[in-house]
Formats: sequence, structure tokens, C-alpha cells
Amino acid sequence: MKSTIIIANGDLPQKGVVKYLQKNGADNIIAADGGANSAFKLGIIPNFIIGDFDSIKPNVKSFFADKSEIIHFERQDDTDVEKSLKFAIEKGYKTAYLLGGTGDRLDHSIGNLSIVLKYFKKLRVIIIHGKTVLFPYSNEIELTTLQNETVSLFAFDDKTKITSSGLKYPLKNTNLQFGKKESTSNLAIGNKVKLKISGGIVFVIRDLKIMRNNGFIFKSWLFNHNRIFYCGCCFRISSKNYWQNQCGHIFAFK
Repeated sequence: MKSTIIIANGDLPQKGVVKYLQKNGADNIIAADGGANSAFKLGIIPNFIIGDFDSIKPNVKSFFADKSEIIHFERQDDTDVEKSLKFAIEKGYKTAYLLGGTGDRLDHSIGNLSIVLKYFKKLRVIIIHGKTVLFPYSNEIELTTLQNETVSLFAFDDKTKITSSGLKYPLKNTNLQFGKKESTSNLAIGNKVKLKISGGIVFVIRDLKIMRNNGFIFKSWLFNHNRIFYCGCCFRISSKNYWQNQCGHIFAFK
């Protein structure tokens, strides 16, 4: 299995984004409880609806009863999004695109950002919201960019250090500890940005329209000196010089 879409009970996502992700390899849709209400409004049939069902509307649940697999969890020690992520991990997914993960409740929004960090080693959670897309990264990465594209970076503790090349405002072993320093609205000066990250995880936030129009979301985005590639679509890994992975994307090391 490759990647999945999780629709949470936040702001209504764009139907075009859902279709775009499906076209590029996301093979399932999971609605996290009230996320089914959003799916209903968009005319999208989720494969699974998961949660304690305190948010899904009765008419929506009835509508999907014979169309989606409905999985009820009574436990209250995790959120419906987290239940969905655990389910995705059990099903073997390595990448989840979280839509509707932010909205008018700051507690839910902050909680979902925390979940990205919490599950980073098990599942790559990419948040798409409004005009932006958030990627979590560690180690060394190379981003394909457009000149003058906005690239914002955030880290969370005093151990995480970042060195960059290709940014207008360069970082040199810089600590971006949350609450002390940010790199908001930095700019790419060319078509490549390289980041060397040590000691933790960094959130990189980019423009969704630029990434969609140029196919950046599904290009290889992470590498290290052991010549390992990660695919943005299905998170398959290869150390070969030339590689076509299970989602059909081809990458060559240069």
C-alpha cells in the first residue's frame, strides 16, 4: 500500500485537492468521525469512517452505512485523527495526507500539528490546508523550488539545528526553537534548496498551488550521503542509482 487521505473535522477541504491526491497515488480515503460530514458535502465516498462518532451527523452516517466501512472506537484516550493514523499504520500505509486538520478550534489544530511529530517515525503526515502544505523533515533534504518561492521553516526544541543553501536568508547551524526564532516567509533564490537538519524534526511550509502546478509534491524530496531516496508519494526507499518504485515514479541519483 502507498498513501492515504485522512479527512478531519476541520475546515472543508478542496475537492480538487482530494482528486489530485487520488490521481497521484493516494489509494484510500479515511474520514475521521466528523470528517465524514465534509466528505458528504464534497460528494466523496470515504473507504473508511473511523471514530467515536460524537461528531458525525446522523443523516451522514446513514448515507454512508452501505457505502463505507464504518469502524467505531469507544476509547477516549486519543483523538479521532489519531485513531485514523493508527488504523493507517496497521494497514501498512507510510504516508498520510491530512485534510481538514486545522480549523476554528485552536486546540484541535495544535493537537494535529503535535501528532505529525509524534508519528513521524511510523507515518509521514503531510498537512494540506488552504493555500499551503506542511511537510515534516529530518536529516538532509533537497527541495525542488521556483525562484522567489516562499519557504517557511519551524522547529521545536533547542537541539534541532538547520544549515541551508539556496535560501535568501541562509541558516547556518541555526536553532529555530519554538517561541524563540522562526524562519517565516524565507525565499528560494533558485530551483534547489538544501537543508541539513540535525537533532530533530523541522516543519517546512510551502505554497500548495506552486507545488501542484509543478508536480513538486510527488517528487523525491529527501536524501542523504548514503544515496537513499524517499518518494513523496508512497515513501518507498531505494539506495540504487536508478529506481522506479511501486507508484511508478522514477528517480535517478546525480
